[in-house]
Amino acid sequence: MRTPLFARHDARLGEFALRPVDPDRDTPLLHRWLTHPKSAFWLMGDATAEDVGKEYRALAASPAHDAFLGLHKGRPAFLTERYDPAAEPVGRAFTVQTGDIGMHFLTAPADTPLPGFTRAVITTVMAFLFDDPSVRRVVVEPDVRNEAVHRLNALVGFEVDRTVTLPGKEALLSFCTREQFTAAVTPGATR
Repeated sequence: MRTPLFARHDARLGEFALRPVDPDRDTPLLHRWLTHPKSAFWLMGDATAEDVGKEYRALAASPAHDAFLGLHKGRPAFLTERYDPAAEPVGRAFTVQTGDIGMHFLTAPADTPLPGFTRAVITTVMAFLFDDPSVRRVVVEPDVRNEAVHRLNALVGFEVDRTVTLPGKEALLSFCTREQFTAAVTPGATR
């Protein structure tokens, strides 16, 4: 078991943690998650295990992209990617600023949903990203049809900028500053 890079305790759901994806070890698990119908917006529904392994080996080798396996109480439960938006197609849709970081996240398909789980996951991912003092703003570009993610993004402070065309989708370009995130997740804070 690799030591997590980041851990966060959720008052209702317990311990969440992140560790780097190990493409050789994690590919079978990621393949199951990414090809599940729930993961349709990741555009990997027809990917083979070999395709997934190749993708995550390429991300591991990239200086502009990282992938992390998320753990809940020590068990794999979600995936997140952090990337330099200037190195991705979304970086052509807006003026990338110093301190911008891009993010994707996916919760594992579950037979029995746990209330509040996905919100705790995105809160953990955002806390992880803002744990780096150089990060000033998080950029996301989910598919415009992914209404569940739009609601979650709003709950942690994202504000929609506009719809942009990206490879394979029309995306809702949204941003969240450190201050917006803190206000959104701090009890009693006003936005």
